[in-house]
Amino acid sequence: MRRIAVSIVVVLVAAALWATALFVYDLIRRRGVSQDATKLLASGALVWLGNNLAFGMLYWLMDSGGPIARSRAATPVDFPFTQQMSPELASRLHDATAFSPTDLMPLTLRAKYVMVVQSTVALALFALVVVRAVNALT
Repeated sequence: MRRIAVSIVVVLVAAALWATALFVYDLIRRRGVSQDATKLLASGALVWLGNNLAFGMLYWLMDSGGPIARSRAATPVDFPFTQQMSPELASRLHDATAFSPTDLMPLTLRAKYVMVVQSTVALALFALVVVRAVNALT
């Protein structure tokens, strides 16, 4: 079952990265939705949401083998969540305004590389959508 879950998440991450690449290409070439600010912002939000969901599922599966394995492990493998390290300091709210996951620090190289990819994609997407939306509004 784990292989199937990992395969599906890898396909979703690849699709999210492909959608981002096509969206950025359209923005640079000034094609598609980039001519209308409303459609541009809606498409940008959809691509952003897809990236967050896909990478969120990838992080979920990466960290200690998933939620069930993580609940049985004594120590975190990839990501030390605040709730695991200092339960008394754990907050219930997290945000997605950073260009990468918040409230944790990656411990392994694979976790760091995945976070670098996600933060780079998010930064490029955000910068290009904002710049193009401002340009389309003026």
